[in-house]
Amino acid sequence: MNLPNKLTMIRMLLIPAMVAVYLAIGVIGASTYWILGVIFAVASLTDYFDGKIARKRNIVTTFGKFMDPLADKLLVMTALLILADNFKLMTNMWMPFWFPLVILARELIVTSIRLVAVGEGKIIAASNLGKYKTATTMFAIVWYFFAMPYDLVWINYIGWIIMGLALLLTIVSGLDYFLKNKKIICESI
Repeated sequence: MNLPNKLTMIRMLLIPAMVAVYLAIGVIGASTYWILGVIFAVASLTDYFDGKIARKRNIVTTFGKFMDPLADKLLVMTALLILADNFKLMTNMWMPFWFPLVILARELIVTSIRLVAVGEGKIIAASNLGKYKTATTMFAIVWYFFAMPYDLVWINYIGWIIMGLALLLTIVSGLDYFLKNKKIICESI
């Protein structure tokens, strides 16, 4: 197994680790959120480095094409669901239940379009808007995990702004992706 695929596997293994840490919140206490922040940040860095290494060394595998984006989506969705679940306890953190639903809907639509394109023999690369959306969402998640133990108004406002930007980029990048690829969709119907 090559290094980028090993990094993807590490990211996949960190997902259940995040869930286990979150479930231990009553045992670990407030530092749970910092631990979650560290796990998420490390997992996010594996995403950055596996892509960088794969591009530099020109390593493309079927496993990597499938598992890398899946690992990214599962990582982000796990973190967002943890934050949304925690929103019930700490309403000052802006992460209502519908936020992960919007991101999940966008990801399913984009993945569906990619699958249709593959069926037509076409590969659709990730757009810059999609990359900005991912980076902003990951930054917002890290912000919330590290800010969670503090109940300071300015920390919450910054979190709301970052999360709002992530939501906006999610919607805009999803629409952009759909509009740029509607020909592929229409041809497959």
